[in-house]
Amino acid sequence: MADAQESGSRPPAAQARFERPVLDPIDRISEILFGLFMVLTFTGTLSVASAGTEEVRTMLLAAIGCNIAWGFVDGVMYVLRNLVTHARLAELARAVREASEPRDAHRLIVDEIGEMSAALDAAALERLRLWIVRRPFGPARKVSTTAHDLRGGLQVFLLVFASTFPVVLPFVFLADLQTAMRVSAGIAIAMMFYCGYTWGRYAGLRPWVAGLTMVALGVLIETVIILLGG
Repeated sequence: MADAQESGSRPPAAQARFERPVLDPIDRISEILFGLFMVLTFTGTLSVASAGTEEVRTMLLAAIGCNIAWGFVDGVMYVLRNLVTHARLAELARAVREASEPRDAHRLIVDEIGEMSAALDAAALERLRLWIVRRPFGPARKVSTTAHDLRGGLQVFLLVFASTFPVVLPFVFLADLQTAMRVSAGIAIAMMFYCGYTWGRYAGLRPWVAGLTMVALGVLIETVIILLGG
């Protein structure tokens, strides 16, 4: 009974901390789009008139290899970015603890929060200062990567890698190159629309408009990439 009461009285922020997904929607959609743009760089350069079986095979291997490499790089960068964030928070906690006056600590907190700090009065800032003081933040130099960070890095890699296959599979299963290119392009457009639609819902925008905007923007981005030889 005591455990149930304790769980029920847990502050909403603490519950959110335990239930928060590894990657937020912005991270997930960004990685899918990144992988999609990378693979379109390869499929978009095929020529129906001149491409044969060997050219298609080379394109498939290059697209898959490229997204494996960039998925790995993105995953590593995600872990490093989180490591820097942890160190930054530990350094902020140290500065708040060592502030000579509470108002100096309040100023540090306000600078870190930014515009949303306008909703916090002195009492709220003091509660936040005391919460930081009581938290077991270690020195920034001793901050290490967590299992949560590694799971996020793995998910980043898998998202970039997996986004390759919907676009390249038509070239595997369809013998006619022109048909395969059209089906591949249709899948790519559907994926871009889905990403924009999801972003729109997450941001509180009109999902259909956001989806169509992402398709137009994606086509423009991919055209520029191909023209620049990417």
